[in-house]
Amino acid sequence: MEEKPQFAICVKNDDYPASLQLWKVYRVLPDEKGAKRKMIRVIDESGEDYLFSASYFVTVELPQEAESALLALI
Repeated sequence: MEEKPQFAICVKNDDYPASLQLWKVYRVLPDEKGAKRKMIRVIDESGEDYLFSASYFVTVELPQEAESALLALI
């Protein structure tokens, strides 16, 4: 069974203004090693996935319709 997609809103981008847009919803990818280091793996503005400090994001549950629309863009 595939994991439910996860999303997070960027609330801080001080060190990465070119990679992260404030208040944008980003797709979160599972990363157990990163989570142990208080990091979160997201697909950033380059279209690639990178680890960022988890403090830069707030994870969110989206309504199914919004989730489907976002996944169609990725």
